Amino acid sequence: MITRDLSEREIETLRWWRDWKATNNESFAPLIFDRHRYLILKGGAGSGKSVFAARYVMERCATEPGQRALVIRKVKEDIRESCFKLLKETAERHYPDSIAFIPKGKSSAMYITLKNGSEILFVGLDDAERLKSITDITMIWMEEASEFEQEDFDQLDIRLRTPYPYHLKMILSFNPISLMHWLKKRFFDFRDPEARVHESTYKDNRFLPESQIRVLENFKNTNPYFYQVYCLGEWGVTGKTVFQGKQLSERLSRLEGEEKITGTFDPVLQEDGIRIKSWSFRETEDGDVTIYRKPEAGRPYVIGGDTAGDGSDFFAGQVLDNITGEQAAVLHHRYDEDQYARQMYCLGMYYNEALLGIETNFSTYPVKLLEKMGYRKLYVREVEDEYTGRLRPSFGFRTDLRTRPVIIAGLVEALRDHASLLHDRKTIQELLTFTRNQDGRAEAEQGAHDDLVMSLAIAWYIRPQQDMTVSVKTIAEKRSWSADMWDDFRNASEEMQKMMLQDWGEPEGKVQSAKCKVQSAKWKVESATDKGRSEKGKGTLCTTGR
Repeated sequence: MITRDLSEREIETLRWWRDWKATNNESFAPLIFDRHRYLILKGGAGSGKSVFAARYVMERCATEPGQRALVIRKVKEDIRESCFKLLKETAERHYPDSIAFIPKGKSSAMYITLKNGSEILFVGLDDAERLKSITDITMIWMEEASEFEQEDFDQLDIRLRTPYPYHLKMILSFNPISLMHWLKKRFFDFRDPEARVHESTYKDNRFLPESQIRVLENFKNTNPYFYQVYCLGEWGVTGKTVFQGKQLSERLSRLEGEEKITGTFDPVLQEDGIRIKSWSFRETEDGDVTIYRKPEAGRPYVIGGDTAGDGSDFFAGQVLDNITGEQAAVLHHRYDEDQYARQMYCLGMYYNEALLGIETNFSTYPVKLLEKMGYRKLYVREVEDEYTGRLRPSFGFRTDLRTRPVIIAGLVEALRDHASLLHDRKTIQELLTFTRNQDGRAEAEQGAHDDLVMSLAIAWYIRPQQDMTVSVKTIAEKRSWSADMWDDFRNASEEMQKMMLQDWGEPEGKVQSAKCKVQSAKWKVESATDKGRSEKGKGTLCTTGR
C-alpha cells in the first residue's frame, strides 16, 4: 500500500470539515456542498434551519470574495431582532477574523461587510425603494418564506442573475403553516430539478434545550395545529377536517422510509386496437403508479377509481387488500380516458384480477372500454330502468346525493382507528384538506383536490362484492384448455401467463421431462402444431427453457 504525507491544503480542509461538522447539525452539514439554485429548508420550530441558513450565508461570504448576499423578510421591522441579530452572532462566533464592519446600535443601518469584499444586506419587502436600489445580488435568503406571496418569490428570483464565478443561490426557510400554501405546490407537489428540498424537525437539532423540546411535545395535548406544524414539521390544516386530523398527522410523520416502487404499465394492444394482448410494469422515478405492497398469490384486492370530471382533478385509483383494508397501491395522474382505462385494466390484472369500481358520474367511457377489453371483475350496481321501472345491473359506481355521504361516512369510520393502513403521503394530505364548508358539506378546501379521497372511499364501499379470503388454486389441478385459451396464453406476457394459470389452472398435457417442474415465475408452452406430440387444444408446460 502506497502512503504519502498530506499537503497543507489537505490538512487545512480536513480541519475545516471537522470543525464544520462539530458546529452544525448532522442532517444540515452536507448542504454546504449543494449546487442547486434553490435550497428549500422546510421544518418545524427549533429544527435549526434558520441557524444553518445564517451559517451557510456567512461561510460562503467569508470564503468566496465578492459575495453580495441579500437577507429579506416580508416586513422590515422583523429583521433586526431575527436575521440581523442571528447573522451578527454567527459572524462574531465563527468568523471574527473575516469581519470588516458591523454597525452598532438599535437604530443603525443593517449590513455586514467582510475583509474579502463580500457584504450582507438586510431589507424588508415593504421597503420598496431600498429594495430597488440593491443590485448585483449573488445570494438571497428568504427567512419565513411562508409570509411571502409567490409573486414576491418570482420577482426576487428574476433579480438573481448577476454574473459570478461561484454559483448563485436562493435559500427559503419556513414553517409549513398550510397544506394549501404556494410553497408546497411549487417545490413539493412536483419535483424541481433546480431545487434541493430539506425537511427537518426538532429531533434533528442536537443543540436544542430540553425545556424547548418539552414545549413542542406538549402541543400534542394542547394544540393539534401547532403540534402538526411546529413539532412534527408537517403541513398545517386550518379547516375543520372531516377525518381525524390528529391520527392522520401522526401517521404522516411516520411515513419516512416507507418502501415503495413507482412506475407505469405498458400495455400492448391486440389487432382490434381494444383488447390488451400483453402488458408489463416499467419502473420509473416519476411513475404514475406507486406500489406499497406487491400482490400475493390468491389474495383478493379491490380498486376504487375516480375520474377527472371536468378536467380540474387527476384520474385516481386506490388499491386495497380486501382482507385487511390495507392500502397496497395508488394510481394518480392526468390522462385521456382511454389511457386511464388501460392503466386500470393492467393495475387490476396485476392485483390478481381485482374488483374494479370506477366512478361513472361524468363519463361512462372508461367502464365501457374495460367491458370491451374483457375485464371480468367490474363493480355492479343496481339502477332503475327508465321505461320498465325494474332494477337492472349496471357496471361502475355512481356518486350522487344518496351515495356520496354514505361512502364518506364509511371511510371516516374505517380510518378513525386505523390510519396505519395508509401508506401514501398524497392520500393523507388530501384527507387532511377534506373539510366541511359553511353549509356542512364535506368537500376539498378551495384549491385542493379530492380525487384520492373519493377513490379511496369507493374502494372501501365496494369491498363486499369481492372475496374476503385467500383462494390459491394449486398448480396440481388439471384442466382442459380450449384452442382459444392456448392461443391467448402463447401471446401473453409472463405476468399475464402467471395470472392465467392462477385463474384457469394447469392444463392437461404431458410433462416433457423430470426437469420440467412447475415454478411460479416462468412458463413455456409447446403446442401440438409445433411438436406434434399432443392433440389440438393441449400442450406441454416447461419452465426450464431451452
